Formats: sequence, structure tokens, C-alpha cells
Amino acid sequence: MRKLGTVQCLEVPVEDPQQEANADYLILFHGYGADAYDLRSLSDVIVTSKPTHMIFPQGVLEVPIGPGWTGRAWWNIDVEALQRAAMTGVPRDLSESKADGHEKLTARIFEMIAALKVPWNRLILGGFSQGAMLATDIFLRAPETPKGLVILSGALVNKTEWKELAQKRAGSRFFMSHGQSDMVLSHKGAAQLETLLNQAGLKGSLMTFQGGHEIPMNAIQKLNDYLKSL
Repeated sequence: MRKLGTVQCLEVPVEDPQQEANADYLILFHGYGADAYDLRSLSDVIVTSKPTHMIFPQGVLEVPIGPGWTGRAWWNIDVEALQRAAMTGVPRDLSESKADGHEKLTARIFEMIAALKVPWNRLILGGFSQGAMLATDIFLRAPETPKGLVILSGALVNKTEWKELAQKRAGSRFFMSHGQSDMVLSHKGAAQLETLLNQAGLKGSLMTFQGGHEIPMNAIQKLNDYLKSL
């Protein structure tokens, strides 16, 4: 682990240190209750067209995930509402929600990125679930346009602000994937985000797969196509 600003990060550097100076950086934020190691295995299957340094940040909060077990998160969620949605099959509408402590969290992530000392046009931001929402938020708020955006099983949140912020990212390309049967974050929420981004002038489409809250191999293959195209 390496501390960037105030955030601990797991890193998978490029194989040849001499290529580091011109490498892209792919930052992948994990989901609620996981940790920096959760997405580490993606570095074994992600294929890019140029040397890419991968960074897996550790959630800033410790949260309970079971008796005697804890995980990490970026912000707290209403676990009971999540359980009710799973039991009833009625998806939650998160489109107008905003994370508690959003401003402080955003400041810490921007501090983390600044510590990398890498231009924004060499940064690809992405994540899974809660991490995908965080990546989208940072992508839209960045002072310069990042190279890419990867949204794995994410959803639309903070709709009013995102709708306005997305206008300055017109022309940027993004990748999205989501399971048709996702009971944690509904496919509808992902479709809402896809619509908002496209209406703002961004370029991308939602890849829907048969499955739940996961990252299947066919999504990784499409992700690789996107990353190579950048």
C-alpha cells in the first residue's frame, strides 16, 4: 500500500519502469463493503494499448459487513433500505441522493490524484458499484477532462448537479456495464445515468449483461475494447 494524500492505495505499476513517464493511469474505486484488494484481480485481465499503471484506492470509511467483519466504503449507505429493495424486488431510486460528507470526500480524492503528479489527460477514472458513482462524480468535477470513465454496475445519483456538470464533458467517451438482474443497484438507475451522459453530449452506451451485481468476463472484454480505443 502507498499513501497518496490521505488515501491508502494498492498499486500495480507498469512492468518496465522506463515506460512509467508516459504511462496512462487507471484508477479503480471499489464498492461498498469491499477494499482496495477487491478489484486487484482486474489487473490480470485488463488489456490496454499502451503501458498503464493501475491504482486501487482504499475506502476512507470502515463499515460493518457482518458479525465481526468489516469492510471499507466511500460513504455510508442505508443498509436497511437496500435489504428491503432486495426482498421486495422494488428498486431504490437514488437519482436525487447525495453522499453524506460529499465535499470532504471529494477534496480527499482530488488531493490523492494531485499526489500522483500525472496530467488529467493520462488519467482514466473508474469503479464498481459505489466506486463507480465516485469515479463519475470526480470525472465530472475535475478541473480538466480525464482521458476516460469506466462505470461498472453504477447508478445515477446527485442528478441535478451531474446534469449541469456533464455539459463541460461533451465529446468525452465512457464505458458502462450493468447486470439485467442486479438487485443491489437497479439496471434502471444505470440506464438513467446513460441517458443523462448522452444528453449532455458524452459518447457511450450501456452494455447490459445477463447477471446481477458483478463484472463478468464479457463485460471485461468490452471494457478492454474501450480502453484500447482510447
